[in-house]
Amino acid sequence: MAAVAPTLELERALGGRVIGLDEVGRGALAGPVAVGACLVDTELTQFPAGVRDSKLLTPKRRLALAEQIPQCAPCAVGMAEPGEIDELGITRALALAAKRALAGLGEEALRGVDAILLDGSHDWLSAYGGSLPAPVTVRPKADRDCLSVAAASVVAKVARDELMVTLAARHPQYAWESNKGYGSAVHRQAILEHGVSEQHRVSWNLGGAAAHTVAAPPVAQAAAAAAVEVAEGDEAVSQDPPAVAYPGAGQEEGTLW
Repeated sequence: MAAVAPTLELERALGGRVIGLDEVGRGALAGPVAVGACLVDTELTQFPAGVRDSKLLTPKRRLALAEQIPQCAPCAVGMAEPGEIDELGITRALALAAKRALAGLGEEALRGVDAILLDGSHDWLSAYGGSLPAPVTVRPKADRDCLSVAAASVVAKVARDELMVTLAARHPQYAWESNKGYGSAVHRQAILEHGVSEQHRVSWNLGGAAAHTVAAPPVAQAAAAAAVEVAEGDEAVSQDPPAVAYPGAGQEEGTLW
């Protein structure tokens, strides 16, 4: 059976200028949770053919659409990192990532927005997101049925997947390039054998006592805990690997509306 093609029907009913939101990574054991935002104007926005819920697309098709969608509508992705998930809990971390995504759209884009359309059956954004630029409408299967949310799901999925591939190069034992931080058999076995990394959600059930250990990346072990000693005169300066950049991290929330 062919996938249902999403439309802008609900977005029109909500007023025409609508921000679709969708999350990815909620159930992963490692890596951030990401929220994509896509602002549509039903009088102007024309998406490329084939936009669907990201879960219904091949990786190749997702990547192509993720490059095309931002040319048709303002898009942004916000993330909450594993430490924030451990500190706040997943629901509040989702709201934080969503606020970062909204801020990423920019102040000008947020003016005159009629509604925020959220996939699912629970309005976690109004509950924990504080001040918002528009009221929230929640719709089950919005990622399947609503174009703004489907588009947001694509840009969020591609952004998070690309980040997990980058992180996999630092921690190859977990095979994040294929499992994207989710609880595959290979990933869980690696946690048992190597412990957890700084990218794991250590407040979650990761599997026995291994969840309380921290595994240094193999690259770091081979390079003295990832530090390179660079001689400067009589002193040695330790150069650590660059920090991971999460979209929206460190942004001030609630300053745009």
